[in-house]
Amino acid sequence: MSPFSDSPDGAILTVRVTPRAGRTVVAGIADAQLLVRIAAAPVDNAANDALVALLADLLGLPKRSIEVAGGHRSRTKRIRIRGGRAADLERRLAAALK
Repeated sequence: MSPFSDSPDGAILTVRVTPRAGRTVVAGIADAQLLVRIAAAPVDNAANDALVALLADLLGLPKRSIEVAGGHRSRTKRIRIRGGRAADLERRLAAALK
């Protein structure tokens, strides 16, 4: 099952974050969640900001089109991505991870 789903204004991505990792990387996909390790600590929104920057880079989108829509203080987050459909974003992510 895909971690992406369509929404009226774009797509929603479900992400499971591990903060304070050795480096910021995508660890894979499991249980319909994108697994991401973030080097930043979850202090002053640093881990969320690092996650948004990583996803913007991987998907080739501006940071302003990506936002944490739910789970701001949780390890499981719902990320709203404006301007893209779930299938297209999933292809972009797969290409970036190769």
